[in-house]
Amino acid sequence: MFTLARKSFSPLAPTSGVVAKTAIVLFLLSVAAAVCLKWDRFATAYEQIDTPGVGLVWLDLARTLLFLNIGIFLWRIFLVTRYRTAPAAADGELPTCTVIVPAYNEGRLVLDTLTSIALSDYPTSKVQIIAVDDGSVDDTWQWIQSALARFPQRIEALRLPKNCGKRRALYEGFIRSTGEVLVTIDSDSIIETQTLRRLLSPFVQDSRTGAVAGNVRVLNAGNGVIPKMLDVSFAYSFDFTRASQSMVDTVFCTPGALSAYKRQAVFKNLERWLNQRFLGRRATIGEDRAMTNLIIKDGWKVKFQSDAVVYTKVPCEYRKLCKMLLRWARSNIRETMTMATFIFTAFRRAGTKGARVNFLTACTNLLMPRALLGALIIGASVDTQAYLLQLLAGTSIWACAPAVFYALRRKTSDALYAFSYSVFWLFGLSWITPYAILTAANGNWLTRNLAAQPSQSIEQPVRAPSPAAA
Repeated sequence: MFTLARKSFSPLAPTSGVVAKTAIVLFLLSVAAAVCLKWDRFATAYEQIDTPGVGLVWLDLARTLLFLNIGIFLWRIFLVTRYRTAPAAADGELPTCTVIVPAYNEGRLVLDTLTSIALSDYPTSKVQIIAVDDGSVDDTWQWIQSALARFPQRIEALRLPKNCGKRRALYEGFIRSTGEVLVTIDSDSIIETQTLRRLLSPFVQDSRTGAVAGNVRVLNAGNGVIPKMLDVSFAYSFDFTRASQSMVDTVFCTPGALSAYKRQAVFKNLERWLNQRFLGRRATIGEDRAMTNLIIKDGWKVKFQSDAVVYTKVPCEYRKLCKMLLRWARSNIRETMTMATFIFTAFRRAGTKGARVNFLTACTNLLMPRALLGALIIGASVDTQAYLLQLLAGTSIWACAPAVFYALRRKTSDALYAFSYSVFWLFGLSWITPYAILTAANGNWLTRNLAAQPSQSIEQPVRAPSPAAA
């Protein structure tokens, strides 16, 4: 079992975490105190807006979306309380699988990724591992060769002559695969020993399962505040949102960091997926969501397996984080538009209502933050100070859900980072979705063109936390 080599990431000192959490608590107390002191001003300003006119229209829209989301939130709580993972299958029941690892300028981390796969408890005779170097310009190929030397006859390696994009790299792995199930793992991600067995068990339990999403956690959570905040956000996105989607057999996105697909579900649409176009341009982003859409459209179930854990490296800097989130937002908009073309058809014999509710939720989630912000901007014209404070209070209240969920699941005070992330999103990231809507045709990867970084030495491997530590 892997344990985290913390020195590899130069994490914050323990006192830094205490200082950050103390600051978050003081901020929340300050907001609560200010709201109590200015409650009368809130009531007065609210009455001024709640009269016929533009302000009332925005306010009604915001209230409608808010109540809808609260209702759906309660529905998801009900689903999550009933969610159960598929039991781990025995060796004889497990299907053969091919694990494909596309890599581009990943350096030493690709060795750790391949090592974690090779050391899985999945029957060796049933696993094919393919590493695809997508024209890297750093030393990624040398680290792949190191993996081949460390695990002879266990890993196949392919080097593309130039960078063709992640979708093409995966395609090259797919067409060379022999497994009944195809697994994709990002080259900056580390899996636990039991992950492959757990990830493929839903296929054994239900033959109508076409894809399974793994549970993504942050590998470098000790490397700054941004990774800590993202770890809380990921926990809510996967263990709550995807778990609820799994209960209606329609997880919307199987993540690139860890996903499994039934071979026949992939190959039926492989060429269409590879040559996908958006507004006349070849699609170069959102390959995971695009594959999921195609599988859902064909009537397969898409499940989430929460105990199939992968640890992935996330950005530590604001600029890189924005690029990653902008790429995800553009992909989400594109594939939401694609899903709209079939989600209200008879794409599956049964179990379509929950999928449609989740689709409508995804659409309202694109609108609600903008509607709330619009209402508060209008309100700011009445009483700027009061409505800015109300905005902070509302954002903090909304953060309670992921904070409480994280605290219950992980038993750690790191749940407080949900509140800092909500404020960070409000002032630093809320622009991303509107901008993504306006630039959805832009398919640039954004982060793949960054200059290659020097690799860590081979004596300092990056390893995933054990389940107990996580």
